[in-house]
Amino acid sequence: MEEWDLMMAKINKLNRFVKKNNDFIRRFTAGVKVVDIDALGRLLVPKDLVTFSGISKDVVFSSAVNIVEIWDKDLYEKSISGEDMDFADLAEEVMGNINDDDNGIS
Repeated sequence: MEEWDLMMAKINKLNRFVKKNNDFIRRFTAGVKVVDIDALGRLLVPKDLVTFSGISKDVVFSSAVNIVEIWDKDLYEKSISGEDMDFADLAEEVMGNINDDDNGIS
């Protein structure tokens, strides 16, 4: 929850009178649900999120730095296949101008 609270603190600083900000907030928070883990360590993904995410049978838990994503296995594999993008170009665009340390590693 700490990560979520930090993200929401940033989002809450957005000017809600700017339409793009309001649209972003609405879409970013659509479907947000707190999910409990039962005594056996299972979590129940709400039906509306199963439908929205296209989960059919097998799932993948993917670590995205400091969050966990839950994907339908086939959709996840398609997403990371790289068919629709050049990862080197994407990495350069997203990370190419970031260098917070003196070690040359972004």
